Amino acid sequence: MKLIRPTVALAAAALAVALPAAAAPRAKAPAPRRVQDAAATLDRAAKAFKQAKSVRATFEQTLKNPLTGTEARAVGELLLEQPNRLAVTFTRPAGDRIVSDGRWLWVYLPSSAPNQVLKLPAKDGALSGVDMVSELLTAPASRYRIADGGSATVGGRATRAVVLTPKAEGGPIEKATLWVDDADASLRQFEVTDGNGLVRTVRITAWTVGAAVPASAFRFDVPAGVRVVDQAAFSGGR
Repeated sequence: MKLIRPTVALAAAALAVALPAAAAPRAKAPAPRRVQDAAATLDRAAKAFKQAKSVRATFEQTLKNPLTGTEARAVGELLLEQPNRLAVTFTRPAGDRIVSDGRWLWVYLPSSAPNQVLKLPAKDGALSGVDMVSELLTAPASRYRIADGGSATVGGRATRAVVLTPKAEGGPIEKATLWVDDADASLRQFEVTDGNGLVRTVRITAWTVGAAVPASAFRFDVPAGVRVVDQAAFSGGR
């Protein structure tokens, strides 16, 4: 998933303190059972997502920039069809769209970059940092260290929070927390911090797996008067 309003550049821990034995009892390490429970929760969510084939979701997003102290909010709908087909339609700001038909990724953000649309090949990691849901739920145990974040109620649903930190450096995610539904293993909320310190919190207001999604949802028609910025042409690709 980045469920975001990205440009091409955008498009997306715990501390153990050991005290001296003579001064005080040692701080307890995280209970292995809690880590196992978190891993099991994440595995359920990943399996449910993999088996879904398609997802239709609505969301509310808050993007915080700690450097500037600014905060931006967005509302929209997400459609996913595995693999590599994505459509994000924002209702706030209205008109912004991110679409991948499996071959091309289109980033159309008239609210911040009017009269142009970015076109990129939908391969070689082009969706990394754009499709945050797939980023977090595709084989996560192989790519992230897992910690338990405790229980919480999100949108009236009981959830378990799972904290992820990447095993490898240089990716679009510095840290992430997922809130997974106790009943059906659906994703109810996630928070992602990227390498620039931007914190993106996305609350899922509706989540439907196996939804019928028309092929036209993943088609982007360039509006009249809008210039296509073809990244593949710039890099010599086809």
